[in-house]
Amino acid sequence: MTHTYRQFDPLLTDDEARGILELCRAFGPHGMYSEEGLNEGIGEGLPQRYDSVRNFVMTGGERGSKGVDMLQLLARTNYFRETYAYGPDVRAPGIEPFLHHEGFVEAAREIHGRPVVEPAIVFANMYVPGQELAFHTDVPEFRGANRKVLPQWLLVVMLHSRLFETWRMPIATAVSWWTESAGGNFVFYPDGPTAPAKEIAAKYNTSVIIDTDEVFHGVDPVSKEAGDCSALRPGMTLSALDARTWLVRDGEDEVARFDWSDLRFSVSWKAYCFRDEVERKTWREHSDDLSAEFILDKLEADLRKRGRLEGPRPPASDLAEMLVETYIPFPKRGATASAA
Repeated sequence: MTHTYRQFDPLLTDDEARGILELCRAFGPHGMYSEEGLNEGIGEGLPQRYDSVRNFVMTGGERGSKGVDMLQLLARTNYFRETYAYGPDVRAPGIEPFLHHEGFVEAAREIHGRPVVEPAIVFANMYVPGQELAFHTDVPEFRGANRKVLPQWLLVVMLHSRLFETWRMPIATAVSWWTESAGGNFVFYPDGPTAPAKEIAAKYNTSVIIDTDEVFHGVDPVSKEAGDCSALRPGMTLSALDARTWLVRDGEDEVARFDWSDLRFSVSWKAYCFRDEVERKTWREHSDDLSAEFILDKLEADLRKRGRLEGPRPPASDLAEMLVETYIPFPKRGATASAA
């Protein structure tokens, strides 16, 4: 299946673009996107993104790193993230032209074929040299089922299983870039995980919008010529020292410093897309929500129908591995990517 996407070049006016850089520096320390705790119940003890972690460890990432220890793998993928706006809650003043970008809204309508678009969140991702983003699809949402109540990997399984489309909350995601570091290309599969990948360079003041819940995507490693990420550990922060210099700190201790040109800075926008106001009202009023019991029973029944499960339901961690292996069709990177 081919998915629609749209590119913007340029995205904002020159003044608005400079404003993005200024608010980024003024925001303060950017924390790490560490795994958000472990699951309880189903898949207890597993990381939230067990699906992408499992695939990354098995494949070694885009450049291949089998045999690299887990601390090194974590340093390569544990980039820095902060939320700039969450619905009406604007946490980074000046982000408003981005949050309410009419081009994003129009493209979201086209991507999902739904006229009612509600911007949901704006967040920033920052990568230092040597970091990358493992191939994955984003965490989807369903009525009554989101990352607040279920493990993130289970939500991803739900989407790829196609068993819960009635309750799905279609989301459009725009990714924009505000530096021009070497490497760090955005790699995605709009024609499906078995088709060749497409690549977009992380060019200043440009963007792409796509359904990242459906489309596998990742980030190629940022060039290591300006340093590397091997010293990074969970809990560190990244903040501006001046207009050009950024510091990685562990508490008050400096761990590394980088020039702005060596960082990969992106800002993402996500919006819910509804068929009409009735559908949006159903979501807001929780009048047709899923339950965890219903979800697991439906998945278990489908596993048995496929011949993947016999006998009693297996322990939670074993069931988690079976679900990820059965439903999530990770791409096999190897075909030459083309420029989008």
